[in-house]
Amino acid sequence: MNRLSATDRARILHLLCEGSSIRAVVRLTGASKNTVAKLLVDAGKACAAYHDEHVRNVRAKRVQVDEIWSFTYAKQKNVAGAKAAPDGAGDTWTWAAIDADTKLVLSYFIGARDGECASWFITDLKERLAKKVQLTSDGHKAYLEAVEDAFGADVDYAQLVKIYGSPPGAEEGRYSPVECTGAVKHKIEGAPDPAHVSTSYVERQNLTMRMHMRRFTRITNAFSKKVEHHAYAVALHFLYYNFVRLHGKLRVSPAMAAGVTDRLWEIGDIVALVEVVDAKPSKRGSYKKT
Repeated sequence: MNRLSATDRARILHLLCEGSSIRAVVRLTGASKNTVAKLLVDAGKACAAYHDEHVRNVRAKRVQVDEIWSFTYAKQKNVAGAKAAPDGAGDTWTWAAIDADTKLVLSYFIGARDGECASWFITDLKERLAKKVQLTSDGHKAYLEAVEDAFGADVDYAQLVKIYGSPPGAEEGRYSPVECTGAVKHKIEGAPDPAHVSTSYVERQNLTMRMHMRRFTRITNAFSKKVEHHAYAVALHFLYYNFVRLHGKLRVSPAMAAGVTDRLWEIGDIVALVEVVDAKPSKRGSYKKT
């Protein structure tokens, strides 16, 4: 990978951020599979570190949270019979929080869909906010204790509980989606404005993730083989989404809209983050990745 120029790195990362699989990037660029995978790992680490340091003290007003499903190595029901399944194999959930006004992804977490992971995620979200917010989640019960522990009474919190039913003829198609037949708004804490009790924006972000990360595509063989690589791909996606990608409606990046940066980034700026990490000497005098 050290032989790649900044231009080549930028091209590879851009392809990955726009939904190409690793094998597709190999075919399009001529780089080896190991080179592309290693660049993804290094970029993911750099992006995660940058997000952790700079996406803080955000003055959001309305925040929406949700979880999106994917799997690592094998689907959960097949893990027991899978050969050499690594740690973390099976269901993999990505928790995400978005500012409904600026569309900035404030926090994300990779893990299970349980109370412990909900607590980690909501606590991290709280630490990135500058003031009291209105928070909306779906009806997942793990949020109740997590929000109480992290925010206490310092939040206007409501849950939007959707009601689902099978659409007509669902039995005819194996992959027919369930149909939302209604939604109920439940006030949990504070005084949330009913007009803004919604998860529409974070659900739209879920669609963006499925469109821009090949490993999130349904009914495919492009799934993550290691949970670590899954996390690096997610970190790269969110930094690209927040800082590089021009939002269609806002006409600026979410990071610009939120005041986290004063300019629209280019993919080369992500390459620069990777090169800063590459340039750090190790104790042995070579190079290390952090």
